[in-house]
Amino acid sequence: MSRRDQITMTESEVDAFLDEERTLTCATQGPRGWPHLMPLWFVVRDGRIWAWTFAKSQKARNLERDPRATVQVEAGEQYDQLRGVMLECDVVLRHDLEVVAEVGGAIMRRYAPGGALDPDAPLPDEAVATIRAQASKRVALEFVERRRSSWDHRKLASGIY
Repeated sequence: MSRRDQITMTESEVDAFLDEERTLTCATQGPRGWPHLMPLWFVVRDGRIWAWTFAKSQKARNLERDPRATVQVEAGEQYDQLRGVMLECDVVLRHDLEVVAEVGGAIMRRYAPGGALDPDAPLPDEAVATIRAQASKRVALEFVERRRSSWDHRKLASGIY
């Protein structure tokens, strides 16, 4: 078995990892041809990563020009603890206010101060008003996975690097 095969995460390990981690790095193609890397908060809905961003942001403009992105979520400080997943994706920009607001609500629930809110509980009225006001200025990003690479160095025998 190759080293790559040894450290690749299973589907359920990737799901758990994405549920645990909070920030992804999104790489798009910038206007001068250079990669444009930005952090995003995200949620997983129906097996896909979703985020939202301002419609006038550089990453949104980049994705309008070229709807491809590579996203990466990573964790670990020492080599033997490194874990991550990298996804090459087509990105669908969703402008529909209801879709954008749904994604914004899911993000608010996940990243609420003091821990995640119950995903089934209704949001307070003031939170709904804030999300709707923000949604009119934003787009939802649906990351449609095309290729995946994952790694979990904790699977390696101790001391083997």
